[in-house]
Amino acid sequence: MLYKRWKIREVEDNNSLKELADTLNISEILSKLLFLRNIKTFTQAKIFFRPSLESLHDPFLMNGMEVASKRVIRAITENQPICIYGDYDVDGTCSTALLYMFLKELGANVDFYIPQRLTEGYGLSEESIDVIKSTTNAKLVITVDCGITAIDETAYANSLGMDVIICDHHQPKDELPPALAVLDPLKPQCQYPFKYLSGAGVAFKLAQGVAEKIGRRDMPLEYLDLVALAGAADIVALVDENRVLVKEGLDKINSNPRPGILALIESSSLQPGNLNSGQVVFTIAPRINAVGRLGDAKRAVELLITNSKEDALKLAKVLETENYERRKIDVDTFDNALQLVESSIDLENELAIVLHQEEWHPGVIGIVASRLVEKYYRPTIMLTTIDGIAKGSARSIANFNIYEALEKCKDMLIHFGGHQAAAGLAVELDKVQEFKDRFNEIVKETITGDDLFPEIIIDAKIKLSEITPKFLRILDQFSPFGPGNMRPVFLSEAVEIFNTPRLVGNKHIVACFKQNGNDKIFDTIGFNMSEYLDLLSDKKLKVDIVYTIDKMVREGRTYPQLRLKDLRINKTENQENY
Repeated sequence: MLYKRWKIREVEDNNSLKELADTLNISEILSKLLFLRNIKTFTQAKIFFRPSLESLHDPFLMNGMEVASKRVIRAITENQPICIYGDYDVDGTCSTALLYMFLKELGANVDFYIPQRLTEGYGLSEESIDVIKSTTNAKLVITVDCGITAIDETAYANSLGMDVIICDHHQPKDELPPALAVLDPLKPQCQYPFKYLSGAGVAFKLAQGVAEKIGRRDMPLEYLDLVALAGAADIVALVDENRVLVKEGLDKINSNPRPGILALIESSSLQPGNLNSGQVVFTIAPRINAVGRLGDAKRAVELLITNSKEDALKLAKVLETENYERRKIDVDTFDNALQLVESSIDLENELAIVLHQEEWHPGVIGIVASRLVEKYYRPTIMLTTIDGIAKGSARSIANFNIYEALEKCKDMLIHFGGHQAAAGLAVELDKVQEFKDRFNEIVKETITGDDLFPEIIIDAKIKLSEITPKFLRILDQFSPFGPGNMRPVFLSEAVEIFNTPRLVGNKHIVACFKQNGNDKIFDTIGFNMSEYLDLLSDKKLKVDIVYTIDKMVREGRTYPQLRLKDLRINKTENQENY
């Protein structure tokens, strides 16, 4: 089992922490959770606990919005063909569906285009622009969740008589595309107050800008469910404007889901009403992503925009089938990768994992690379062969910038791109071994021994008896959870194993814990923690557990469930074991 370091976060100003707890009439543990989010006053807490649409920023603070919204209105007024050009992931397909339906409702002559992942790749291409020109004769192309680096492609579209509006949220390069308008909060000259919108968030701001100019300000709110789905799936920071958008969108998904989203929920064996951002990320989003990974993501857009329950169910079945196939390929590829790691990599001396197999499916190697990082906690690169070139995905660990490492290998790479945690790359087949050796040298020079052990950041130490109904009710108001507002992680020490734990699905353990003779007993699940089964079978042991708290609904009753992240034998209570 992989050893994990535990680190408890501290708050320096305990007097102010206690004062906030008294002011809000909450426990000091909950007050600490607020302080860790830089929420230190009653006013800040009120805004945090009551996120409101009234706090959304004016869309015209975004550089380019005035020009973009006017051009869209002119295209609608003159019945000019418009094409929405999206990406094939959840953010891209949700962004496409959002703008398509919004413009359709305004009577626009609008179509959409999603490139094929395996044959066209990410973003704008001259080939796809030719297709759009010949099939739609679009006078206006609006990119969503892509386009910020498409300099030559935008110029090509312009040469064919197309105006281009770029809606993106990725980091721009020094030179911007020659578009009519570029909407991206990360653009250097953009003074928009919040920089971390999803692609669908930027598309929503364009819809807001158009709606405000035509006197239908509330119209875009109908599409907040798509913004929430995209924001949760794209792992954007759930703070500031994103938190408002995702919370309001989740409320819409739970109260009145559109046919396509309802069909996805039901095909996932879930029910609307209490869905949270985590269920969106791990259950609904993979089904949308699957059609883009294995085939045509256009079907995901068709599912999201349909008003027919019958069509939605048919399309959801297609996505379900694709996701099932994707998972089978995942499992086979992961098993194959494990065999390669164990047979061909000396983990004592090679600190990185670089694997290449010609037949691996390019749509799943990024997922498998992430799973290898979870298992071995090493920077990992998975390569397959496409058109005689080794192409693949790179995934990193906490203290290693994989983009900078690839930058140091750029002389032997055809191309690469990404960020600190994840990247894509291509290398000539005859240079794969040389690249592997160089990459390993860079890793050895960069990381220390401690870096190879994952660190669990613990927000607070807590007794199980402190998990009261009031505590849970207030904790629930911290949601939606995600980057920038992660689900709090707790440590409880010297807990007792109440029952004999059991194995679920070969990899997961289910157990019950209590503490200090207290009558409170908590159901607990540890995903992919089957290696702890024998340890927990000894009821005499007391263990320290690190966990988050989930809200479970069973037979109409809501109750807390502890989700284990790690556990250890308590050294004080079990001296005889040491």
